[in-house]
Amino acid sequence: MGGMPMLPRLLALLLLAGCASAGPGLASTHAPAGNEPDAQEASCVAPGLWADADGKPVDGGALLRRAASAPAVLLGEQHDSPEHHRWQLHTLAAIHALNPKLAVGLEMLPRRVQPALDRWSAGVTDESRFLKESDWARLWGFDPQLYLPILHFARMNRLPLVALNVERSLVARTGKEGWSAIPAAEREGVGDPAPPPRDYLDRLSTIMAQHGSDTSEERFRRFVEAQSVWDRAMAERIAATHRETGRTVVAILGMGHVENRHGVPHQLAALGVPDSLALLPWDEDRPCDELNGRVADAVFGVEQFGGTSPSGPRLGIVVEMEEGGLRVQSVQQDGIGAAAGLAPGDLVTAAAGTPLRQATDLTEVLDRQAPGTWLPLTVLRDQDSRELVAKFPAR
Repeated sequence: MGGMPMLPRLLALLLLAGCASAGPGLASTHAPAGNEPDAQEASCVAPGLWADADGKPVDGGALLRRAASAPAVLLGEQHDSPEHHRWQLHTLAAIHALNPKLAVGLEMLPRRVQPALDRWSAGVTDESRFLKESDWARLWGFDPQLYLPILHFARMNRLPLVALNVERSLVARTGKEGWSAIPAAEREGVGDPAPPPRDYLDRLSTIMAQHGSDTSEERFRRFVEAQSVWDRAMAERIAATHRETGRTVVAILGMGHVENRHGVPHQLAALGVPDSLALLPWDEDRPCDELNGRVADAVFGVEQFGGTSPSGPRLGIVVEMEEGGLRVQSVQQDGIGAAAGLAPGDLVTAAAGTPLRQATDLTEVLDRQAPGTWLPLTVLRDQDSRELVAKFPAR
């Protein structure tokens, strides 16, 4: 994720945003006693409740049995949400109880680090060695503590972990040059993506327009190609793993690759795997009109305490690395970053005087931030440099 042009930053919107402790309700096959109609109306999908894409309650037991027999189950996430990762872990455990023959696919890592995943699953390496061998901090950047419970579950049960992704440079190059310009030998084995559906194109067009970037027909075509290559690469690894092992592949990936059965589900169908199951966590404050009848095969209501990492205070922003700093992709409403005045599109170049060259630079600064203190941020907005101050509350 380093030194990347506008197109990968746009792709990051899908990666990062799609690109409460689910607790007993998720492991259970029935909705708990708080899922009365009034609670559901208040939050569209009440915490602890499985619902269909229209928001209507579904039988959790039947849904999990369906998942256990599916060739692939796609669990979407917002990458910095602890609650989404807790939901994924509980759902993975529930599926495993019904079908122990699983593999766990990870968007987070490219194919070349598969040996590091194999050694981890086999119990050969410890946490620190795995994080070093997988180059986690550079390749992914999000706090590993968000993902380690899932990784430990796979290790404990000796489930194969599968690196689903390709190098980001391939996606970036596709966006810059176009897929046809990349020689077959340099495509990391990825085949030609299936053409995306019309409503997916409309969604991508909206994303480009919102960012005010070059929206020319050629630029948009390359943007779509890059996103499709990204989806195709992960779909190919999921399909191949299922066919080669007979295992149900439970894939951990950003919401943007799952929603509306675009992205990875669409590419899986083109690869002859039309019956993958797309499941999403549904935050309490997510707009009800996004339950459009097709957003996923099912959703699970979760409480949302914000995008706070378990290792320390967080700004409540999603960023993507870029030459010169970290580009803000989204800002959590009522979060510390929002209160400081950060906005999507800002380029954060330094924190407390420390230049930001990768996501972990900001994480390290935040980990040192004490409660009740202020953090100066240098931000480039519309070519103008400005100083913002993030104020962290006392405990």
